[in-house]
Parts: sequence; structure tokens; C-alpha cells
Amino acid sequence: MFRRILTVALVAGALAGIGISVVQEFTTTPIILHAEEFEATGQAHKAAVQPDNRSGGRFGAALFLVHGEAVPASSAETEAWGPDDGLERTLYTTLANIISGVAFGLILAAAFALHGGTVDGRRGVIWGMAGFAVFTLGPGLGLPPEVPGSMAAELVARQTWWLFAAASTAAGLALMVFGRGRIWVLAGVLALVVPHAVGAPQPAEIGGAVPPELAGHFAAASLVTSAIFWSMLGWLAGTMQARLDHA
Repeated sequence: MFRRILTVALVAGALAGIGISVVQEFTTTPIILHAEEFEATGQAHKAAVQPDNRSGGRFGAALFLVHGEAVPASSAETEAWGPDDGLERTLYTTLANIISGVAFGLILAAAFALHGGTVDGRRGVIWGMAGFAVFTLGPGLGLPPEVPGSMAAELVARQTWWLFAAASTAAGLALMVFGRGRIWVLAGVLALVVPHAVGAPQPAEIGGAVPPELAGHFAAASLVTSAIFWSMLGWLAGTMQARLDHA
């Protein structure tokens, strides 16, 4: 069984990761690149006004504005590595998407095995939409996707709340779908609501270098792109599972 789960995860995850990388090239990636222009401009302007402070770039490089261009603040400071724009960045993004696809594919394949029953492409999409709700939609209601340069709360607090929201969403959906009786449905609804009643951590200030219209566009595009990814992953995993079952 473990070999079957691993096979489904590897094949479906790799294909979904490659597929969503192509989609991102026309959806979220152009927005990120545009936002990074605002981020670099804002940081360079801040460094020019306050030369004694160091402001990190997209990959943590300190920058100053010299003749209208962002340049390293000091040759003694080591700039954190980051992939160059273009092919190198696309390849690393695709690799990250494949790794994420395989990881989420393992979760889906394990869910297929635990639930039992017949699985095909259509049922796989339903499971994929559940994954979208758990890992994107639920946490995204409190912590929407953010573009570079956006104001954000403390990282550990956001990560903790995200895990709390994802776990509560998964528990809530499981209780509502698999629970028998109104009491379980009510418990599932409460589980869905609790993280948002507690509230996600918010930054002390609202704003940033990126225009709000661009930030809103990125949040919407990210949610749609994630839904596409989970649909692809669910269909591929379900179809692969069905073929292995009939092999």
C-alpha cells in the first residue's frame, strides 16, 4: 500500500507542480515582478532618506539609491542569494512547485487509502477541493496571500495561526462530511468558525510600498491559481489511483 501511495504522490504531484508553474507564469508571477519594482523603489527611497539604516531587498540585500538605481549599500555586506529573474527563477519556482505537489499528493493518496472505497478522477477533484479549503481558503480568510512589500504581522504568530486555521478547517470538514447526526455537523461548523473568532495576527500598521489594487489582484489571482492546482492534483491523483486499482 505504501508503494502505491508513493507512486500516486510522485506522479500526480510532479505533473500538477509542472502544470501550475505554467499557469503562474500568466497569473501570479507578473504581479509579483511588478510588486517587487514598488518594493525596491520604496526601500531605496527609505535608504536615501535615512542613510544610517539598512533596508532588506527581496532576498535580504541592503540597498541604497545612487543615481536612480538600487545598488549594494556596502561591499562588505554579503547579499543573500536569490535566483536571477528569467529562466533560473522559473526553474527554481517549478522545482518548489513539484516538491509541494508531491507533498500534498502524499496527503491526498493517504486520505484515499484511509477512506477506502472507489476513487477516480471526479472523486479526486472533490478531495482536491477539500485540500484547497483546508490549506488555502480557510487560512486565507484571515491571512490572505501577500505580495512583496506588504505589511505583515510577526512571522511565528502568523505561522501558528495558519496551522491552527488549517487544522480546524480539516476537522470541521471531516465532522460535517463523515459525522452522523446534527451534533457532529454543529461541531464541524464551530470548528470552522473558531480560528476566525480568535482572529489572525495583524500588522501594527496597514499599508506598504505596493498599491492596494495590486495587492488585491494578487490575493484574488493566488486563490484562483491555488484552486486550479488542487483541482489538477485531485484529478491526477484520483485517476492514477484508479489505474493502479485496476492494474
